[in-house]
Amino acid sequence: MTAPKIERPSPNYDDRGRSVDTIILHYTGMQSAGEAIERLCDPAAKVSSHYVIDEDGAIYALASEAKRAWHAGVSSWKGETDTNARSVGVEIVNPGHEFGYREFPKRQVDMVVALVADIKTRHAVPPTRVLGHADVAPQRKEDPGELFPWKRLADEGLAIGPYDGAPDGSISYEEALSLLRAIGYDAPQGAHAAALVAFQRRFCPAALAQGFNPLTKAALKYAAKQFVE
Repeated sequence: MTAPKIERPSPNYDDRGRSVDTIILHYTGMQSAGEAIERLCDPAAKVSSHYVIDEDGAIYALASEAKRAWHAGVSSWKGETDTNARSVGVEIVNPGHEFGYREFPKRQVDMVVALVADIKTRHAVPPTRVLGHADVAPQRKEDPGELFPWKRLADEGLAIGPYDGAPDGSISYEEALSLLRAIGYDAPQGAHAAALVAFQRRFCPAALAQGFNPLTKAALKYAAKQFVE
């Protein structure tokens, strides 16, 4: 399915310099779609994304996929920091944790699925490279958050979904931390808490902010099998 798009060009982009192999999903974290789009198109803001998906499912195209939009900021995945250069950025309208975080409407999620599938027709993006903003910038970001339906994308073969099995505390703290890093998270020694919470938001939200508990350890073992090459 090709996702229809409304052109709303932003001036905030530059040359990409490399091929696309990643999709980054965000939430807008603002009180309305109009406010978010206005900021993403404001030259003074110096931020943008390739697409914005409204709660009613409308998709706005802000920058060509051939260009580098400025959406991920300071970020890293598997030790690589050129996130904007290699990714397509998708902003999903939601007020976020600051303004009344809420579930994503079905029509909006349907169009996220359609757009991600559409992007994948043009770029070699494996399911392991469809990531959340919090995955690549855990020290700064929470989006798209624990309510985002990663399972729906996983069911469509577009991303890696959350863990749905039993707790397992059989690995040590050191082993669990090593798995968190191996999956791709920036988790420095002594400063890994934000990365762990970002992981939990996506892969085991029932364990959110509960440290390396047995459910989190089981989810880490599951995710490592998907992400570690």
